[in-house]
Amino acid sequence: MSKKNELEFFDNPRPQRDYSITIKCPEFTSLCPKTGQPDFGEILIEYCPDKTCIELKSLKFYMQSFRNKGIFYEALTNDILDDLSGACSPRWMKVTSKFTPRGGITTEIVAQYKKDK
Repeated sequence: MSKKNELEFFDNPRPQRDYSITIKCPEFTSLCPKTGQPDFGEILIEYCPDKTCIELKSLKFYMQSFRNKGIFYEALTNDILDDLSGACSPRWMKVTSKFTPRGGITTEIVAQYKKDK
């Protein structure tokens, strides 16, 4: 992750409580590493914060950093999960990527993280 796309966080207002946050990024774009053509999809981030929550403006810029990156769906989904869970250490997190059809085939990738107790 580059400095210009650094994620920011804020203190969880209710760290004593388990609750979930769902963030939808319905206009996600990246590039196919084989053809260089754009891939369009939706990224769904669900998590239970521990000490911090993800600040949305910084998340928007982070997600936009993939716009010109050639990356396979599987790597992309796992990279997002690794970056976000590594930075904010939630109690649990799930990242789902759903890409629009290409050649009549749709793809959905789900990656999950759970904090060790």
